[in-house]
Amino acid sequence: MTKPLSRALIAGIFACAWGHHASAQETRYPLTLSNCGTQITFDAAPQSTVAVGQAATEILYLLGLAPKVSGTSVWFSAVMPRFAQVDATIPRLADNDPSFESVVAQKPDLVVAQYEWHVGPTGSVATREMFHDLGIGSYILPADCDAKDNSTGGDGLRVGAFDTGSVYKGIRELAQIFNVPADGDALIAELKDTEAKAIARAQALDLPDDLSAVFWFSSADTQVDPFVAGQLGAPGYMMDALGITNIVQSDEEWPTVGWETIAKSDPDVIVIAKMDRRRHAADDVAQKLAFLRSDPVASQMKAVIEGRIIEMDAHAMDATVRSIYALDDLSSALAAMDLR
Repeated sequence: MTKPLSRALIAGIFACAWGHHASAQETRYPLTLSNCGTQITFDAAPQSTVAVGQAATEILYLLGLAPKVSGTSVWFSAVMPRFAQVDATIPRLADNDPSFESVVAQKPDLVVAQYEWHVGPTGSVATREMFHDLGIGSYILPADCDAKDNSTGGDGLRVGAFDTGSVYKGIRELAQIFNVPADGDALIAELKDTEAKAIARAQALDLPDDLSAVFWFSSADTQVDPFVAGQLGAPGYMMDALGITNIVQSDEEWPTVGWETIAKSDPDVIVIAKMDRRRHAADDVAQKLAFLRSDPVASQMKAVIEGRIIEMDAHAMDATVRSIYALDDLSSALAAMDLR
């Protein structure tokens, strides 16, 4: 029997998925929000925006705001198939970090960023003040700030577990900013329904109490320790939601753990990230699979021997809308496996 989930988690998800929603109210301007420690005010809905981050871009598309997107950047994988046609018409400023000048050249009213390390106190693209000095607003997705300390640099440090509430908060606030509250409510309802159904499917499987997994994002090289998911990020949320034990007990978002340690824990399932990015050799999912099947240590894990390897969109392993869709995919993949 699978281990029980939090009653509060289940009740909240199901109630939100199928409960009654109050009718959306049009935005009243000026609108002031507290966003990642900064007060931001909008006198009207932005007419042009640049998205720094794939997650930011896809939320704008999901809200029907593609006509207001004048540029995108920082991509891990292909855009959601339903948006392939419209995305092809929008300038891609860079696959990775865009320059400050390239963003400003689009003359946006607003920059929407996925990560604070791109647009923040030490932003690799710019600080918020640099944009604000030019009359350009900024908004950072709360999923990268809530329950997280970004002052440590790099990916930051989660001080509390990620939950999808921060994703829904970002959707709701962007819908307010752009005065499309009904679209925001509809998207949140759809995502909560997806989340609830994925959890219900996993519960119906009667998974083993001790079912365990490891999520492998990438490695600087396949011969060095891999970056795997800690307890507090999006993969930790997925495992908790479906009743799976994470063999990695670190609170770091992406700690490096040796294969000998991973093999000693012998996870029942291995989830590997697939992406278009090629910063490291192991970004390639084919390289990951080849390593798992040939390495003297990794190849002896039962998940490898029994073929219990699941490929997952890398962007879903981050705190994004895709994490919710991936929860459904993971639940379906478990349903197709013999885990007894």
